[in-house]
Amino acid sequence: MAKKSSIEKNNRRKRMAKNAAPKRARLKAIIADKTLPMEERFAATLKLAEMPRNSSATRVRLRCELSGRPRSNYRKNKLSRIALRELGSKGMVPGLVKSSW
Repeated sequence: MAKKSSIEKNNRRKRMAKNAAPKRARLKAIIADKTLPMEERFAATLKLAEMPRNSSATRVRLRCELSGRPRSNYRKNKLSRIALRELGSKGMVPGLVKSSW
């Protein structure tokens, strides 16, 4: 089980990224638009740099929904390999058959 503080920090990052996504997209569109004057694009770059780092979607870490484990997760199931194996052995994941020989 992961530390509660790490899980909460990641949840806070998810919320910040979701709330700031429209503003970040607008600023990035201004920066990428080559028809605008250079001063306006530079001002947008400065505004984007002033925003909190945790408002970026790349700062969000993929974690297991059950255990909070940060590594070896399956994006489709949102579970770590360990949690997926346990649930698969119990028959809780539809369509998953754990191999044994």
